[in-house]
Amino acid sequence: MPESPIDPKLMAETRLPLAGIRVLDLTLARAGPTCVRHLADWGADVIRIEPPSSADALAGARDGFDSVNLHRNKRGIALDLKNPAGHAAFLKLAATADVVVENMRMQVKHRLKIAYEDLAPLNPRLVYASISGFGQTGPYSKRGGVDQIAQGMGGLMSITGEPGRGPMRVGIPINDLTAGNLLAFGIMLKLFDRERTGRGGYVHTSLLEAQVFMLDFQASRYLMDGEVAGQAGNDHPVNIPMGVFPTADKPINIAASTPKLWTNFCKAAGQEEWLAVPEWLTPGGRSKDRARVNATIAEVTRTQSSEWWIERLEEAGIPCGPVNDIAEVFADPQVQHLEMAMPMHHRSRGDINVVANPLNIEGLETGVYRDVPALGEHGAEILAEAGLSEAEIKELKAKGALG
Repeated sequence: MPESPIDPKLMAETRLPLAGIRVLDLTLARAGPTCVRHLADWGADVIRIEPPSSADALAGARDGFDSVNLHRNKRGIALDLKNPAGHAAFLKLAATADVVVENMRMQVKHRLKIAYEDLAPLNPRLVYASISGFGQTGPYSKRGGVDQIAQGMGGLMSITGEPGRGPMRVGIPINDLTAGNLLAFGIMLKLFDRERTGRGGYVHTSLLEAQVFMLDFQASRYLMDGEVAGQAGNDHPVNIPMGVFPTADKPINIAASTPKLWTNFCKAAGQEEWLAVPEWLTPGGRSKDRARVNATIAEVTRTQSSEWWIERLEEAGIPCGPVNDIAEVFADPQVQHLEMAMPMHHRSRGDINVVANPLNIEGLETGVYRDVPALGEHGAEILAEAGLSEAEIKELKAKGALG
């Protein structure tokens, strides 16, 4: 497999805030790589550590759309942590690293002797970060967890979908993504704290914690008022009208639930008589009469095109927008202005686009300056930086510890 291309111009000219931070990436699947992608995009020297027999190297998975999007801007080493020689080499890397990130089952890192308590004595400044399915302690801590399991256990599926049609998962791995984003934030907090204390520490979250956190107002609604939310389909659970309405060509979202927005909406729709309907005078009244409100609005909105309605409602200051498929998302002029399709050059795919980092930091600009590493591509280089001699590196290969 050819070496991953590097954009030296981008690397040289771009001032990135995490330059000089070294990260050992032990992550798998999606939650951990989502975290590490933030660190890599913003300049950290991320070293992806994989076993020499990584399945990701097979069947084109490494060059697949998911891997390319998740594992950009990293270097790679293939190291067998179960091999004593490979484990010893990892400890040398950890001794000079700033961050280690992993999302194995809780007990695996302890079995491999690469947990925080194994590494902290070697490197007191190390920030060690973990994502698990259900937490590092507690009755479920040893269970394996994936996104959809957490969606169900964390309540999301019970409030997603249309009423009476059973639980429904959302269309993205929301817990993987949220847990990864939160862990990246936690790492930043701990690195900032290290500047004051001189010491690292252990940062961790889980898919279940991320999901409960993301319940947000639906959780506080229960915790404070005892209300157990159900499924509301495309309608907002408590604000009316706020949801999806048909037009002559495609559905649109309309949010007109406050008294002012409701008044402006009725006028923009040419239906000022709605303002005199007794049951609809208050948000609470409209909520109780939700079905009739929505049906009445739909009869009117389907008479004109989505573009017509969006232009008219925008003029009236009413939040609205089309329901786009993903192709339409990336064709949208605002999405294109925000440059959410980020260009990169891939060794086999050529010039492609990946999903851009959504953070905007004035004076700083990220990009793809390094392709996804081939399995073990930078192994000798990385170990030499850790102080191993050429003979020691050859010995690791001879022992099967280095791919």
